[in-house]
Amino acid sequence: MALLGTPVPSTAVAEQCANPTGTYTAAVPWGQRLIDPVRIWPLSRGTGQLVAVIGTGVDRGNGQFAPGQLVGGQGTETEDCDGRGTIAAGIVGAQPDPSTTFTGIAPGAKILPIRYTQVNGGGDPGQLAAAIETALNRGAGIMLIAVPAASDSPALTGAVSRAKEKGALIISPAAGTQQGQTSYPTATPGVLAVGSTNQTGQAVQTESGAYVGISAPGAELVSTSAGAGGTVAHRWPVSDPSLAAAHVAGVAALVRAYHPELSPEQVVARLTLTAHRGPGGGHDPRRGWGAIDAYAAVSASIPADTPGPGGPPSAGPDTFVVPAAAPAPTGADKVSGVLAIVGVAVAIAAGVVVAAVRRGKRRGWKPSRFRAS
Repeated sequence: MALLGTPVPSTAVAEQCANPTGTYTAAVPWGQRLIDPVRIWPLSRGTGQLVAVIGTGVDRGNGQFAPGQLVGGQGTETEDCDGRGTIAAGIVGAQPDPSTTFTGIAPGAKILPIRYTQVNGGGDPGQLAAAIETALNRGAGIMLIAVPAASDSPALTGAVSRAKEKGALIISPAAGTQQGQTSYPTATPGVLAVGSTNQTGQAVQTESGAYVGISAPGAELVSTSAGAGGTVAHRWPVSDPSLAAAHVAGVAALVRAYHPELSPEQVVARLTLTAHRGPGGGHDPRRGWGAIDAYAAVSASIPADTPGPGGPPSAGPDTFVVPAAAPAPTGADKVSGVLAIVGVAVAIAAGVVVAAVRRGKRRGWKPSRFRAS
């Protein structure tokens, strides 16, 4: 399956709604293996988090969403002809089910579906701003922009600012596949912008910039399908750069459930500090600070005032966490969990060795690439 959401005339939408490919029973999808949510669930399942999925709506008829998991009410939309919102929501929070090897990242999270567009390539920024305001009014702590806009507006910038003031984390994909494209609010300050990669770690979107913060799977994916009619059903293979942000939103739900005291900025710092850096250790304009490492993002103990990478010169040299391989904890006790302290050379014998590595221009060395745990 190619990029989702090919535009069709409004009169033909009903005849061209998304349908399932089938029920996925093959090997665990590569994006799911990379995130490895089962390893994290003893620590966090995202319980208590409300994730707004802002895009084309979410089909409540897929049997892999738990009863009551999709939060309805005024301003929401629990139907999805287009299908992109349902795929994104499944990556975030689909329930484990014995009939399939696919599962969502944070099955304990609730999902707030909000439709503002069904137009491929981005909707109206004013309507997207209104959708963000709706999500904010409904209490969403994490907002996944499943379909970003192709242009900016004062209303959209203002909505992002208000969401940030009220402690909501907005996650938006760098979805542009044409030269020179910029997605919004992806490029807006205060938003965690997500690049998309394939199984080899190569970026699959054309959009790039200093605002891209992190990367996640966005090609050859599996997820829940609209049009399932109450059954467990999926679409695959799905390649859409926008879906990388859904992976990050799911991990953010795990992080905020385990570390409820963190501000949006601190969640972003945790995600980017623990990401698997590229060979040079620096920022990549299409993949950000590296590939998301979900287990490290949840389990690392990072001082709250630690700045994320790429901060102002006054913040000092970049600091980041290098986790070693370790078995998953057997319980949710943070004291017995794996601890990593950024900026301090401390190793704790709990199954993980953490090294705080600083880059210094005068010393002329760079940290080595992270090893996947």
